[in-house]
Amino acid sequence: MTDEILLEAEDRMDKALEAYQRDLATLRTGRASTALVEHLPVKHYGQTMALNQLATLAAPEAQLITIQPWDRGTVDSIIKAIQTSDLGINPSSDGAIIRLPIPPLTEQRRRDLVKQLHSRTEEARVAVRNGRRHAIDELRKSLREHEISEDEEHGAQASVEKLATAHIAKLDDMGARKERELLAV
Repeated sequence: MTDEILLEAEDRMDKALEAYQRDLATLRTGRASTALVEHLPVKHYGQTMALNQLATLAAPEAQLITIQPWDRGTVDSIIKAIQTSDLGINPSSDGAIIRLPIPPLTEQRRRDLVKQLHSRTEEARVAVRNGRRHAIDELRKSLREHEISEDEEHGAQASVEKLATAHIAKLDDMGARKERELLAV
């Protein structure tokens, strides 16, 4: 019984780590990366779709992202989505290909991105803590229903705490690396 609860807790915490890692990819550094825009929501024909479902994305140069829509009718929708996003990038288009020049980051923009990073890191920590809380609640419920002993519950709680601590340490390490990357000139 405790093994199932521990596996579920680890799975929840792993998913929080994966979500955080995907989230970090969307934070802009000085280099062009298609991860910056691939999940950008684009409204077209009354539906909202991710940009990577409407176009081919590429980063042919260190400071440029190109977007080649599969349907030329989506060009305006894509440009509008990029302009209304918080990326701070001004797209240019020749009607077939959209170019996103990635300007070098200013010191102020770097500080703003670091603040965003810290808030996203805290959100990820909260997700890990929620996984820990859920597992501990399940353990207490099992104890009340006499499915496990007090010793088993206590040992399993200690294991859940170790899991949460390890996952939060990984989050902090990933966040620190991304912060160094953002602040590198």
